[in-house]
Amino acid sequence: MEYRLWLARTRLSVTYSNIAKHKMRLAAVACFIGAVAFAGITLTRHAKLPNLSKADATTIATFEANWAKGDMIVLVRHAERCDHSSAACLGPADGITVRGKAMAQQVGLQFQKLGMERADIYSSPLTRAAQTSGFMFNYASEDQGWLFDCRKTMLTDVLRHKVKNRNLVLVTHSECFSALEKQMDLPESKTLDFASSLFLSVGEDGQTPRVTGFIDANQWSKVLYN
Repeated sequence: MEYRLWLARTRLSVTYSNIAKHKMRLAAVACFIGAVAFAGITLTRHAKLPNLSKADATTIATFEANWAKGDMIVLVRHAERCDHSSAACLGPADGITVRGKAMAQQVGLQFQKLGMERADIYSSPLTRAAQTSGFMFNYASEDQGWLFDCRKTMLTDVLRHKVKNRNLVLVTHSECFSALEKQMDLPESKTLDFASSLFLSVGEDGQTPRVTGFIDANQWSKVLYN
């Protein structure tokens, strides 16, 4: 009788031990899956925006084709601002520098190479953006307060101004880049440099923008006609 009880207890002990080991293995697998998922989320969240100056020929060809069709939205950050630089000011302290003027003119020439026949241009009315737009495109719009007061409705306002088969060019501010990225649930990105451009493409519905990539002001030669 005692032997049988001992044997039964031993069997139960072995069974419980196996269950415990099984639970530990399941917990380890669950932890591993969780870690992989978290890593994936983290990598996605901190992934960089595509740099078109490093893109392959196929990507550039698609970019140029979408622009030719008038399917693109581009945010252009204003050129170097006077009150954030030790460089010589062009004029008012809230405007751009002399160096910024040259930068704006050079980027404007690159847009001319892309073609501006199918483009609507809007700029923030703040001095630095209006000056940048003037030197880039010989045009600065008025009463476009949504291009600096943009934290809540940037995406909505962008899509509202996009006309089918016409590219939309917006000269704006770094805060509006950030607002758009947040409202589109895009990965966090560094602040793009002065006079850099962020390109989005839209689908047939005109309401589904997708990031194409960005071009820094001094990197256009690596994108067009390479």
